[in-house]
Amino acid sequence: MTDNTLPSRSHRLEPDSPRKKRGVAIFIRDLLIIFVVALLISFLIKTFLVRSFYIPSGSMESTLLVDDRIIVNQLEPALVPVSRGDVIVFRDPGGWLPEQPPIEQNPIVAALDWTMSVVGLSAPDSNDHLIKRIIGLPGDHVVCCNTLGQMSVNDIPLTEPYALLPAGQSSVSKDAFDVVVPADSLWVMGDNRYDSLDSRYHPNTPGKGFVPMDNVVGRALVISWPLERWSWLDDYPEVFRGVEDADK
Repeated sequence: MTDNTLPSRSHRLEPDSPRKKRGVAIFIRDLLIIFVVALLISFLIKTFLVRSFYIPSGSMESTLLVDDRIIVNQLEPALVPVSRGDVIVFRDPGGWLPEQPPIEQNPIVAALDWTMSVVGLSAPDSNDHLIKRIIGLPGDHVVCCNTLGQMSVNDIPLTEPYALLPAGQSSVSKDAFDVVVPADSLWVMGDNRYDSLDSRYHPNTPGKGFVPMDNVVGRALVISWPLERWSWLDDYPEVFRGVEDADK
């Protein structure tokens, strides 16, 4: 009588084959390559195109609030010229900011913060930068204030919907000024006009209150965080339209 019973399979585990080990190694290698390439691309984007900053003070309220995150286009002004009304991030021209004490972090948090800063998702140097709105370009004559409390650029009075003033105040600046912007420099002011240490209040610094164009990191494009405040940042071209005509 023929026994048709199939031989039972052994339940003993066989050692991994060389082919299987090689497949795992290739998979891990590919993951590492993808990670390194993604990190490199993010680093290049952060270095040359855009990067993130957070807002440390209320000088740009109510356009920007404390702890808002913004995305900054670093092609301006390197490749694209800036304009009046643009909100820009710039490095301290000297004497605008007090010395910042070193931030103490545990090694894990410091490593994570550094990694995120490389790809532009963190901005540990935000406290070393400032953010203001451009009011005057090189050669502009900026004066404040007329009898209506308005500031003028090249003899054109401005109506500034973004300027935040205390209740009962109509003048867009607490202090008067009359300046001509030097070559390769900018006159900048915070939107929170009575609580912003901007170009008006640094006449004794090396730049005499003007921001060298070389110090501009880029133009702020969008509020990226928190999500409920996501919005593009307006440069209000209608406010300065007459000023452009005055230049011609």
